[in-house]
Amino acid sequence: MSDLAVTTAGLTKRFGSQTAVDRLDLAVPGGAVYGFLGPNGSGKTTTIRLLLGLAGADDGEAHVLGHRVPDDLAGALPKVGALVEGPAFYPYLSGTLNLARMDAADPSTDPATRSDRVATALDRVGLSAAAGKRVKAYSLGMKQRLGIAGALLRPRDLLVLDEPTNGLDPQGTREVRALVRSLADDGATVLVSSHLLAEVEQICSHVGVMSRGRLVAQGTLEEFRADAGRSVSVTTPDTAAAIRVLTDLGLAHPAVEATDATVTAGLEGHAPEDVVAALVAAGVRVRAFVPQVESLEDRFVALTGEGFDVAG
Repeated sequence: MSDLAVTTAGLTKRFGSQTAVDRLDLAVPGGAVYGFLGPNGSGKTTTIRLLLGLAGADDGEAHVLGHRVPDDLAGALPKVGALVEGPAFYPYLSGTLNLARMDAADPSTDPATRSDRVATALDRVGLSAAAGKRVKAYSLGMKQRLGIAGALLRPRDLLVLDEPTNGLDPQGTREVRALVRSLADDGATVLVSSHLLAEVEQICSHVGVMSRGRLVAQGTLEEFRADAGRSVSVTTPDTAAAIRVLTDLGLAHPAVEATDATVTAGLEGHAPEDVVAALVAAGVRVRAFVPQVESLEDRFVALTGEGFDVAG
């Protein structure tokens, strides 16, 4: 993952008095599966529309595959496949005929090789057996995969998928998840917008977290896991003494708190066994000592102040 596939600097979009995207600095590494995560209404889809030239920014700049957008959309878009706000098809035409019409709308394609491109795209998403079936008979998961097939009619360096599992049943979700993994394995960069934490955890290598139009954090998924807070819960009849020991150790952020016979505090890099030894040495009677690791869900909620859907 050397070069950056997508970058923005101070990217801003307003709708009247509302700022939908606020000074966004995005960095999507080439070859990554980048999870663009945030609650509904946090600015994810608006950002994607700005990157694809479907909306104009009020301030800042964006580069896609080394091309500044929207100034050089002609240079960037032929290498980009996208599925934004759900696919739309002619319901009474087959999957093959729908893709053929999409391919024909691209003036740079060769009509002589159209059928080969369509067949290859359908095979890529596992829809060859349903190629001749009318789209009105497709399941929602099949329609999502057909939409991705449309994005794959030409070789792509970047795939942008806006909520690709939205509304899918568990089987459809698994199908799309496997497809995203295979696209990344083939060397494409994939930018996946989602409000589903479980999806991001299972398929993404990098994460950017949006909240109220702002990017509040981004980095590798492992960095997010490493940054998750660690705390300890101590059950003791000597709560006042335990608080003194924990405070003297510097475990006051977050603040040491006591409820009945339980004292909690952040570990702040201390080994749990060292904290136990300090408590015992100070004469604190320890009935229970439970180290706790903040979940990834807790980490994201702390960043945004809002909950996430965690089911896939």
